[in-house]
Parts: sequence; C-alpha cells; structure tokens
Amino acid sequence: MAGDDSIKDKQARLHRLSHLLYRHPKGLTVREMAELCGVTPRTIQRDLKALEEASVPIWQEDDGEKPRYGIIEGYFLPPLRLTLNDASALYLAARLLTRNTDEHNPHVVSAVSQLAATLPEPMANALQLAVQEMAKIKVDPDYRDVFEVLTLGWATGRQVRIRYLSTKRTDEKEYVIEPYFIEPTERGNTYVIGRVEGRDQVLTFKLDRIRQAELLYDTFEQPPEMYPSQLMSHAWGIVFGEPIEEITLHFAPEVARRIDETQWHPSQRVETLPNGGRQMTLALSGTWEVVPWIRTWGNMVEVIAPAALRQTMAEEARALAALYE
Repeated sequence: MAGDDSIKDKQARLHRLSHLLYRHPKGLTVREMAELCGVTPRTIQRDLKALEEASVPIWQEDDGEKPRYGIIEGYFLPPLRLTLNDASALYLAARLLTRNTDEHNPHVVSAVSQLAATLPEPMANALQLAVQEMAKIKVDPDYRDVFEVLTLGWATGRQVRIRYLSTKRTDEKEYVIEPYFIEPTERGNTYVIGRVEGRDQVLTFKLDRIRQAELLYDTFEQPPEMYPSQLMSHAWGIVFGEPIEEITLHFAPEVARRIDETQWHPSQRVETLPNGGRQMTLALSGTWEVVPWIRTWGNMVEVIAPAALRQTMAEEARALAALYE
C-alpha cells in the first residue's frame, strides 16, 4: 500500500508541476519549482525528466547559471463552457468515434471520459459504457507513442521522423514529414497527411503502420490549402490528389428514400429516374475507394459510368454468381 501511495503522490506532483509550468509562460528555474512544490531541487530534476519521457514538450532556456524550464504553448487547452446542445453534439461525435475505433487509444478514452463527466446522467452513462468497451481492447504502446508524437508535431508545427512499413515492402523506410493533419475514416483507421522532406509531395501514412515516430526541432508553416476541407473535398475516404472522375450510379426505386435522406458525399447530385429510382452523380479523386460502398447495395445499384468501373463491377458480379453456382 505504501508503494501505491508513493506512485499516486508522484503522479499528483507531476500533474501539478506540468500545470505550474504551463501557467508561467516565461518559465521557472529548478529552485523556483522546488519552492512552489515543496520538494528538493533534485526531485524537480527527476520530475522534469519523467515529464519529458511522458512526451510532455518541455523547453529549456539557459539564463546564465540558472536555466529556465517551461511547456510549449498550446499543449494544454483552456476549459470549455458548453451548453446542453453543444454537449449533445460532442456526445454524437464521441459515440461515432468509440464505435469506429479498432485501437485502444488511452487519450481517446480519457477525452471521452472527461466529456461524459459534463453530460446529463443518461448521456454520461451511455458514454461510460462505450468507454468500458474500448478499455477491453488491448493497449498497443507503440501506437499510443506514435499518436502522441504526431499530435504534438501537428499542434506545434514541428517535423516528425517516422519509420514506416507499407503493405508493398518487407522492410521499414524512414521519412521526415510535416504533419499537416490527422484524419480518421469510418472504418476505424487513422491516417496522418503531410509533406515529405526533400520532396514536393504530400503523402498519406496509416498510423498503425508507423513503427516509430520522433519529434524534431525543425519547424514548418502549414500551407492554407493543406487543410482537410480543401484537400479532401473530392476524396471518398482518404485518397486525394488523383484525377477527378465522374461516377454515375442508378439506384432501384426500393432504395430511393434511403438515397434521398442521406448526404453521401459533398459532390453528389441526385435526380429522379422515370421508374422512380435515383440517379446519383459523384466527382471523386479515383474510384477504388467507393467500390466497397457500391457493393453494399447489391442488385439495388447499377454503375453507369465510368466504363472501367462498370466493367470491374460486372466482372465481380459474374465471379460471385459462379461462386454460388
């Protein structure tokens, strides 16, 4: 029990120290921190090292013989004042997140738990149950560390060195990237999008294929056109930058109401067909990502254009029929 108390005391001290540093944007010396926390300077030095090992972004500035320490601005966020409707909107976003994640990200669990504490009891109970389900997923410390480093690089505009294992290679490859943003998909995957150093190229990296991430001191400025709403405007999922193709689909009358009630993509145009069905036109960056969605409609949809996609779906249908024969 004494050991548990010691661990709790250290955690409480580290929490207090991190907030103390954040409230002093000009930094504090070791002696000042020791006096404010009521511990020895040696303890503070150990605590600073522990905070750095926990990926808290500590900065150090030499001031003669008394270096000052602080935390990078933006690491802690100010408290929110939410109306009930604000909280309800965040509840919906949190539920969607908890239903579609396949990784136990402790930061997601912590954020959702804190949100639950601000909600009325019925909403809070629903979120807490979702958190309990997420907690059953085994923690991957490598994924957690990668997520923390990329988030910090994105938030502070610093480059990140990663080691990446793609599906097309058997060995890891090193990249230095400028993380422009982190993007989730509805299938539970999370990606980081950023420019690769030495290339005039923006690439997408799946987080659970990143084996290691290291925060660098080199900074970057994010171009205004490199925000999700602009970059991903023609993406069905995560693919962008490919030639824009127009896709035309005919849906059967039986699913017309379902088509009408949902905004499937920002580019969609929906028209009524003579038979009561619906024609949907999409402008997408490439076509392969939309194929799984088309499959879910079975014989309720027909691909009209482009010809290559129509042929692909026809060949799949013939192969599927042959399988069941």
